[in-house]
Amino acid sequence: MALGAKLRSYYCDLHVHIGRTSAGQTVKISGSSSLTFAGIAKEAAQRKGMELIGIIDSHAPGVLADIRALLASGEMSEAEGGGIAYQGTTIVLGTEIEIREPGRKECHVLAFLPDLAAMEDFSSWMGKHMRNINLSSQRLYVPARELQDEICGRGGILIPAHIFTPHKGLYGCAAERMADLFDLARIAAVELGLSSDSEMAGYISELDPFTFLTNSDAHSLGKIGREYNVLEMAQPSFHELKLALARQEGRRVSGNFGLNPRLGKYHRTYCAGCGSIADEAYATSERCPYCGSQKLVQGVFDRILAIADREQPLIPAHRPPYHYQVPLEFIPGLGKRKLEALLAAFGTEMRILHAAGEAELAAVAGAELAAQIVKARSGTLELSSGGGGTYGKVVKG
Repeated sequence: MALGAKLRSYYCDLHVHIGRTSAGQTVKISGSSSLTFAGIAKEAAQRKGMELIGIIDSHAPGVLADIRALLASGEMSEAEGGGIAYQGTTIVLGTEIEIREPGRKECHVLAFLPDLAAMEDFSSWMGKHMRNINLSSQRLYVPARELQDEICGRGGILIPAHIFTPHKGLYGCAAERMADLFDLARIAAVELGLSSDSEMAGYISELDPFTFLTNSDAHSLGKIGREYNVLEMAQPSFHELKLALARQEGRRVSGNFGLNPRLGKYHRTYCAGCGSIADEAYATSERCPYCGSQKLVQGVFDRILAIADREQPLIPAHRPPYHYQVPLEFIPGLGKRKLEALLAAFGTEMRILHAAGEAELAAVAGAELAAQIVKARSGTLELSSGGGGTYGKVVKG
């Protein structure tokens, strides 16, 4: 579309896994069986209110067969500008790939391709360098920069995934600098992950030029949209997404909505010896402050401090606001029945979180829950820190 095209805001989550194909074939072993391509599209469009969804196991041959069948039936169509269109929501076709450079630990990256034909071609290439092309997040036995060649050569984009997590995050375990692995000029954006935010990432100057994304990494339908982005685009499509990540022609990410890092399950250092989570005073300690054990799993915040090249974080002028927002599922007292009543009244979770006023919420769910929801979307609920693979918790309203 032209430079003067009318832009509007779209809700976007670019990291949703496939659990099974429609035939029941496993794709993501830890993913819910309800996470089929069609199931994700329906949940995103009808319940979540997500207008751009990245399904990152679209490379699997069984998933590609599902997509072809959905197109042939007329239930879905190929979107103008790239992607798969379903009821006002566009699915961009992606894959999560594990890489490991010699002498380093493994890390995950996301690749998105412009359309179905490009993804089928990329899947065919990956199948020659991967032990099981049918599964999610598998090791690709090629150098990182060769992978960039293959993605960019097909018009695709590469995004390092959950970059700070100790479990297969680029900075979390594989490298202290992204340039050690990749050509930075061919990185479209970076995904922060559930245990970090824009300010924390501001300790590392290498990240200053990049657009940040906050995505759900959903392994079940309910987790879709627990972190998401607002993008200014002319329409939901791969082409517009690419422009937004590059901050071109007025397209951009205008807001990141994510968990307070304290809720992330890898936020703070965890002691495998006694099971405790180290507090702020022991961010860089080599021993557990409670039992003295050296069996520490370094948390995201502590890892960032260890590899930082700044004493204070810097947030570039182009960086959008990072909004702490607690997902509805975290709110104490908001059970399935009340949530269904809210959805019946307001339509989607995005409307509950962004459009409904406190009085409107109270009329459906009661004053106490309405107050909790308002605090959830403003990031003012009291939290306890997560660590060692355990999520933090909402303490009280």
